[in-house]
Amino acid sequence: MEGAGLDAPTFEALGKHSLDQEGKEAPNMNEENFQRKLAELVAEIQTLPAGERGKLELLAEQTRERHKQLKETVTSLQESIDFVRLSIKYMLFDLEATRRENEQLRKMLDDRSNDR
Repeated sequence: MEGAGLDAPTFEALGKHSLDQEGKEAPNMNEENFQRKLAELVAEIQTLPAGERGKLELLAEQTRERHKQLKETVTSLQESIDFVRLSIKYMLFDLEATRRENEQLRKMLDDRSNDR
């Protein structure tokens, strides 16, 4: 659906201006980059001794789940925004039709009162 002049950012666009650890602009963090970096992190965690690995594996899995939930939330919000935009278009159409009808009825009333 087309917007009413407002373009909602896609999920990938949300990470375009992220900063790295040094405060410099980091490369775009799209879905592919995120999944690749997370896989690299999990692979790096696997090289750690077993005693240190458990908590980090849990955190990585929680990060994966939160990322999935965030994507679902953004998708849902985008769909809601599209619905609101469409609703506004229908309401504006209805408003214009109502104004035209009111104008015609007023003209008819004026014509009737002028005939008397």
